[in-house]
Amino acid sequence: MNRIESFRKICKEQGIKVTPQRTAIFDALEDSRDHPTAEIIFQAIRKRFPTISLDTVYRTLMTFVKIGIAHVVETQGNTKRFDANMEIHHHAHCLKCGKILDFYSADYDNLEVPQEIRNQFTVMDKKVVIHGVCKKCSQKQKDL
Repeated sequence: MNRIESFRKICKEQGIKVTPQRTAIFDALEDSRDHPTAEIIFQAIRKRFPTISLDTVYRTLMTFVKIGIAHVVETQGNTKRFDANMEIHHHAHCLKCGKILDFYSADYDNLEVPQEIRNQFTVMDKKVVIHGVCKKCSQKQKDL
């Protein structure tokens, strides 16, 4: 099943109407590997849908998170960034430029949740986020 068929099937199962705007938002998110903000998605689709609002894009992205076809990527600050990659993976986040890279690690996938947390929470998901400075930003600092 291709990604659009899968998107439509999940929306239908969740009772969410598949509209051209929602499909465009999903496409823009799927096509981006940069973990875009709602603003970036909004800018990408507003030429095709000039009456769509940033609020509609944001609410649609949050609906996608709720139904399990996207994730919110943990970052510092108030701006949420979104990820349509539903495979198990982790993130490296540059504190200088904001770039977020996906990475895969069986060791991180298999980290045990401490018992004290398991006693207080039903763990639904776990991800490792590494904060640091990317190679490009490190090189810029050296060049100064």
